[in-house]
Amino acid sequence: QVQLVESGGGSVQAGGSLRLSCAASGYTGGSYCMGWFRQAPGRESEGVAAIDSIGVATSADSVKGRFTISKDNAKNTLYLQMNSLKPEDTAMYYCAADRRGGSWCIPINVDTFPYWGQGTQVTVSS
Repeated sequence: QVQLVESGGGSVQAGGSLRLSCAASGYTGGSYCMGWFRQAPGRESEGVAAIDSIGVATSADSVKGRFTISKDNAKNTLYLQMNSLKPEDTAMYYCAADRRGGSWCIPINVDTFPYWGQGTQVTVSS
């Protein structure tokens, strides 16, 4: 069974940076997609970024140029580097995974993935 554990959230002022990590375990190989989505109180969840098993990465327009998704296969860890943070980035951030890759692996689908972590809170103050 796939398990995902996020870390790295916190509080930061606008313009600051954070790096989220997601440690993955229980995956037995083959194609996959991993990504990040966020959920803010009173708002719909939003897929932020996705990366497939061969490293093709995409990000949502709302974070493009500011957030970068990456992965370290040797450490089974997914990352989200967040720069130039804005108050509207405040949310609970979740790591998610799916065994489908290819064209399925885009940010808009990430919040539908079957495997989630427990989430890590990011708070950006103005």
